[in-house]
Amino acid sequence: VQLQASGGGLVQPGGSLRLSCAASGSIFNINDMGWYRQAPGKQRELVAHITSGGSTHYADSVKGRFTISRDNAKNALYLQMNNLKPEDTAVYYCKANVGAGVGDFFSVRDYWGRGTQVTVSS
Repeated sequence: VQLQASGGGLVQPGGSLRLSCAASGSIFNINDMGWYRQAPGKQRELVAHITSGGSTHYADSVKGRFTISRDNAKNALYLQMNNLKPEDTAVYYCKANVGAGVGDFFSVRDYWGRGTQVTVSS
């Protein structure tokens, strides 16, 4: 299983970006998914989380500005980021809890994407 995040870039304060994360491989099902971020010198933190049923949770710092969504048919995860602030600058990672494999090789575990850089600066 591989997760590929994309959509990062350089944007001015107040701007918007949409991150995408595509999961591929021998996937049976995807449970919870989430976006995390890590700024220089800081620990990785949860940004937003979504269950397989669509229930969402956001960090206080992004509530009202970011929207997490998923397309189960495409095994994809998205993060719409509006009104971006300089403090949103970080590498953004997607994570998914995935059931994958066949027979004796079936397992359920967390997978991480490589990350995409988001820089908010004027």
